[in-house]
Amino acid sequence: MTTIQTQLERVQARIQNACHAAGRPADAVTLLAVSKTFGPDAVAAAFAAGQTAFGENYLQEAVQKITALRHLPLVWHCIGPIQSNKTRLVAEHFDWVQTIDRLKIAQRLSQQRPAHLPPLQVCIQVNVDGGPTKSGVPPNEALALARDVAVLPHLRLRGLMCIPEPATDVEAACAVFKRATDLFDTINQTGLALDTLSMGMSADLEAAIASGSTLVRVGSAIFGQRSYVVG
Repeated sequence: MTTIQTQLERVQARIQNACHAAGRPADAVTLLAVSKTFGPDAVAAAFAAGQTAFGENYLQEAVQKITALRHLPLVWHCIGPIQSNKTRLVAEHFDWVQTIDRLKIAQRLSQQRPAHLPPLQVCIQVNVDGGPTKSGVPPNEALALARDVAVLPHLRLRGLMCIPEPATDVEAACAVFKRATDLFDTINQTGLALDTLSMGMSADLEAAIASGSTLVRVGSAIFGQRSYVVG
């Protein structure tokens, strides 16, 4: 059994235990393996252990990886910030984008999505706690952006994503995550029918699941500590 397989099983057990503790079905939460800075071999090892969804932050690195592993049935999520001059790369190579925080980026992704590909699945990134170093639309602007994105061709609006500042304890983490859940519910009540609430990472996935997350983004707990030397 590979180290990645062992670590992956531990994370899956954490998710299942957190779902059980929250009174939620074991399959209520999807695991996104964050493979940024790890090579194709690490992704292939995770795939061999049953993982199919992977998240990437660095576009050049990601495109090389996606191309190298094109023979595998993987689902790729862009979870990093997107500059206007990089939208074509994202539109042509990724299946999901979780980091839409302004309409201009969504419009460019819609325009540049190749016609032969299915719609790009997208989430609005919300700066749910106002963190000064975090990307994302302010919560009070999320509904308007979601409505604008939902009508764009070649995109399918799926939900919200957030990356709060690190919390001091589980109770504080849950309080912040609940803000995102409340916003998610509010937007759904307008008829947009979101199904994805992407929140929670290696350190706080239990709090996120307790608060209603449907997708957790886990990297270091699966692949190990990163070396941030990106070519």
